[in-house]
Amino acid sequence: MTSIKHLGIAVIGDKDLVSGLRLAGVRRYRVIEDSADIAEPVRQALGEFLDDPEVGIIVVLEEYLPHIEQMISQAKEKGAAAPVVIEVPSKRGTRYEDITKYYKEYIRKFIGFDIEI
Repeated sequence: MTSIKHLGIAVIGDKDLVSGLRLAGVRRYRVIEDSADIAEPVRQALGEFLDDPEVGIIVVLEEYLPHIEQMISQAKEKGAAAPVVIEVPSKRGTRYEDITKYYKEYIRKFIGFDIEI
């Protein structure tokens, strides 16, 4: 009999994003406080979640991606089953014109077909 391993979701974000996802049941999270240098706390949080065998999806605010893109690339290059990192648009302004289109394309990329949002 094969056992099925259930992986959790982790979130790296500001208080609003983390609070919302905690209400939805997410138990692994890191709140990044606004400061002059958020790069190091974001990198530390991502490092913890990438090393956690219980995490399958990591949700990250899009404004944090420039600080961690290299870490994500390195994790993918290792060839191991690294968690999927999903960026969510920021409330401070987003680079996406159509958020719905972004999510539809993202889902199509990972599961191979369209869904209606």
